Amino acid sequence: MPNRRAARLMPLAAVLCVLAGRNAAAQAQDPFASVRSPVPASVGARGTAVATRSARAMTFTKDVAPILQQKCQTCHQPGSIAPMSLLTYEDAKKYSRRIRSKVADRLMPPWHIDRTIGIQEFKNDGGLSDEQIATIVNWVDGGTPMGDPQHMPPAITFPDPNRWQLADSLGAPDLIVRSKPYTLAAKTQDKWFRPVVPTGLTEPRWVRAIEVKPVRGNDRKIVHHVLAYLLQPEQGVTGLASTAHDHQSNAGLFMEWAVGKTGQMFPEDAGKLMLPGSQIRWEVHMHAIGEEIQNSQVEMAVYFYPKGFVPSHRTVLRMFDLSRDRELDIPPNEKTITQNFYVLQAPARLENFQPHMHMRGKAMSLEAIYPDGRKEVLSAVNNFQWNWHINYVYAANSAPLLPKGTTLAFTAWHDNTAANPTNPDPAQWVGWGDRTVDEMAHNWIDVTYLEQDEFDKLVAARKAKAAKKPIP
Repeated sequence: MPNRRAARLMPLAAVLCVLAGRNAAAQAQDPFASVRSPVPASVGARGTAVATRSARAMTFTKDVAPILQQKCQTCHQPGSIAPMSLLTYEDAKKYSRRIRSKVADRLMPPWHIDRTIGIQEFKNDGGLSDEQIATIVNWVDGGTPMGDPQHMPPAITFPDPNRWQLADSLGAPDLIVRSKPYTLAAKTQDKWFRPVVPTGLTEPRWVRAIEVKPVRGNDRKIVHHVLAYLLQPEQGVTGLASTAHDHQSNAGLFMEWAVGKTGQMFPEDAGKLMLPGSQIRWEVHMHAIGEEIQNSQVEMAVYFYPKGFVPSHRTVLRMFDLSRDRELDIPPNEKTITQNFYVLQAPARLENFQPHMHMRGKAMSLEAIYPDGRKEVLSAVNNFQWNWHINYVYAANSAPLLPKGTTLAFTAWHDNTAANPTNPDPAQWVGWGDRTVDEMAHNWIDVTYLEQDEFDKLVAARKAKAAKKPIP
């Protein structure tokens, strides 16, 4: 029988469909219709090149190598997380058909934001443009010519891929906190390790950036995700907007990590507060890989503001749960829609958009419904890949500024059919659960709550800046 929850929540999905310029009737038949982006005009529905963007043939040295250096080689190098290196022409030619397939289907590089709707300016945009995708596709279809060696850009010397990524811009961390070690058997069920460790702080400090990662390459193989909760007394703590205090009764989740997230640097006017005697309660989700991994650990780098500096706001990492307290209902051989709604009790700025689902997850969107009834899709992921949990960090001038009373409407699509290539068993009913073969639906967002007068000033400043931009 049809999923009652999906049927009951369909009206907003139809609204999203209209906002995206699609047909609502088609959406009712196919819940993924409104969240599919077309591949570039030069690429057919199955990635088949149907036209070239120019008469000149694409070559590796002049056209493809710069794209690989900019978007791919950070991961596709020896010792990093990718399965093969793409540093040389020989590497790229060897894997050219696989590269073409992954690029044309927008699976690689892992950047799955819908390019046709919502905010498109991000601090960490790792995706390819339509033109870049067409270049790679046409190069492969043209026989993978090398081109003139003199056109080859100089090789890039990449730093250690397992280093602290934020150190490139912030320098060495001010504080490093490691979990206790854990040895995972070669064959066992998923494990959740929850040790508590002291931070060692003896004075209050405001945090400007945080990064979490597995310590070693072998640790990265088994760690699915990491939650780091900050444990400390909160009496008398300030920093939240005066009308937003019921959004946080304790220090809460400090930082979250999954493959695809390198950490987060907060805006100059916001941060997180650590107090003396604080502790970190880790939650490390691990899965066996067929070999024993001894003494696995995860670690967290903390970067402080200068002593004595107090940012205007205390940003809050919130888990916006779509499953309505673990009530996911995904029947066998069905596609479902799940939604949930949150009303902002204070003006706020959203710093990022990070969907989290598992193997049946296919898409997630965030819509703002303003107090005057106006609706706007802020962001949508239309090609979710369960093994990449990308944190899409909004650019400073694009981060949504939302008035008090705005409703955040989250929609998640799950595909439990045989058409989903990552589905382990379409005949299995799926509900909420911690295991990868179970499902989740939530979104991690750092929310910076604002006082009304400051919100008004930020909105006015953004409007004034937009008015000065030349009309294209």
